[in-house]
Amino acid sequence: MAFRHYVQIGRVAFIPFGIDGGKLCTIVDVVDQNRALVDGPCTGVERQAIKFKRLRLTKFRLKFPHSTSSKVVRKAWEEEKITEKWNETSTAKKIAARVKKSEMKDFDRFRVYKAKQQMNRIIKSAYWKLKGKARKNPPKARAKRFKGRRVAKKA
Repeated sequence: MAFRHYVQIGRVAFIPFGIDGGKLCTIVDVVDQNRALVDGPCTGVERQAIKFKRLRLTKFRLKFPHSTSSKVVRKAWEEEKITEKWNETSTAKKIAARVKKSEMKDFDRFRVYKAKQQMNRIIKSAYWKLKGKARKNPPKARAKRFKGRRVAKKA
């Protein structure tokens, strides 16, 4: 499978774990083959060198020269509305759902459990109703065809 998102100056990345876990940042410069200088002035990520292993590249890219200041990065970030675009992606929605689920209390988990039970009962009853109708009125047997010609049924 070919890469779709390359390490580029201005590439927006997600930091999944660590001190800045769950935040977005922008690659400002490439330090060496293992690290990049990142900055996230709008998300609270300080300007620092981070290993590529800690970054998940996104499809978003900002246009600015390498080693630029945080002020320029902030301006480009706000012009492109990266935070709003990120919140609309499926990855961000999955992360938000995971966080919401982890913050659930015992009673909330119980309510979800009961709602799933109720939904499954409704589905199961509808399934058995349809299956009962199919047994009472089976579909008509169709004559088998072989290369466009009818094949005689064996008696």
